[in-house]
Amino acid sequence: MRILALDYGSARCGCALSDPTGTLATPIDPVLRPATRRGFAALVGLVREHGVKRVVVGLPVGLSGADTAQTREARAFADRLRDGLRGVPVDLYDERFTTSIAARAGGDRASEDSRAAAVLLEDYLARHGHELRA
Repeated sequence: MRILALDYGSARCGCALSDPTGTLATPIDPVLRPATRRGFAALVGLVREHGVKRVVVGLPVGLSGADTAQTREARAFADRLRDGLRGVPVDLYDERFTTSIAARAGGDRASEDSRAAAVLLEDYLARHGHELRA
């Protein structure tokens, strides 16, 4: 089952894709301005092109676990994605520390967003992979 992970940001959305077995996470090119019509269409296109069966959107909760303005924006984006991807489940997943882990690996800002999505996806697969493959 292919899974697409998104590190949502209004300017740029980092993207990572699992292999068909749901074991490995690979960063792919980020999508610019994902909330715009063009950006949203690009994300929907990725899902269709790669036969994605589930999308995981990083949820940027505060360190205390409380919602922030970014958390609410990510939730609203995930809701919009659910509506646009009828039939493809969209999960929210705590993304605390993914960006800082990705930043340690180096590289430019755009690839950092997608590396953060890959870190998110690796964690998601480690926690839920057995359920998804069952």
